[in-house]
Amino acid sequence: MKDPEEFNVRVKEVCKVYKEAPYLEAEGIKVLCIDEKTGIQALEHKYSSKPMKIGEVEKVEQEYVRRGTTGIIASRNVATGEIVAPLIQPTRTEEDFILHIKSVIEESPESKYILVMDQLNIHKSEALVRFIAQRNGTGETELGVKDKSGILKNMETRALFLSDKSHDIRIVYTPKHSSWLNQIEIWFSIVTRRLLNKRASFRSIKDLEDKLCEFIAFYNEHMAKPFKWTYAGKLLQA
Repeated sequence: MKDPEEFNVRVKEVCKVYKEAPYLEAEGIKVLCIDEKTGIQALEHKYSSKPMKIGEVEKVEQEYVRRGTTGIIASRNVATGEIVAPLIQPTRTEEDFILHIKSVIEESPESKYILVMDQLNIHKSEALVRFIAQRNGTGETELGVKDKSGILKNMETRALFLSDKSHDIRIVYTPKHSSWLNQIEIWFSIVTRRLLNKRASFRSIKDLEDKLCEFIAFYNEHMAKPFKWTYAGKLLQA
């Protein structure tokens, strides 16, 4: 982000909601981190691994066959660590993203939400504005026409509306090129190390998607916990 002042404001806002997440959860306000992991490859080893022997490690086959790719749109509850309503499929369109958001809200429709995400175009879409506007009671006249007028005029006006603190569902955007601020990225790295590593082998896209679902269920039951977030938005000094 070119404007250092705007960058600092966004960073501090993200860190603030992380710090307050446990207290907000107790008040019925859920803080969720959201992002997509695309191009997850279903790679199948060409030959089976050779088991360990005395004095030798397991030998894993390096050649593989590509069986296709899928992706995941995931939300992580900052206060509990749980993964909420993951959408596992190859595409991540505007429609896919709003489908995920609707699924998240359906799990606890009476709650209020603060959603932390980056500034990808589908995170500032017309569909997302219309969904939140409907929940907020915003009239069609105020929304205007996409690319022409009103709230829908451009991504800046849509983002301003989606970030409104008076809404039951509001978005906190991370600064551009700062994905490290989004806690869901930490979880994606956990998935990569635990499930999508070099030893993994998937027979098909369905096999990969099934194993992703199994891992998420196991993670939520046995591994989910809040991350200890120590960064507070202050620049590190040399």
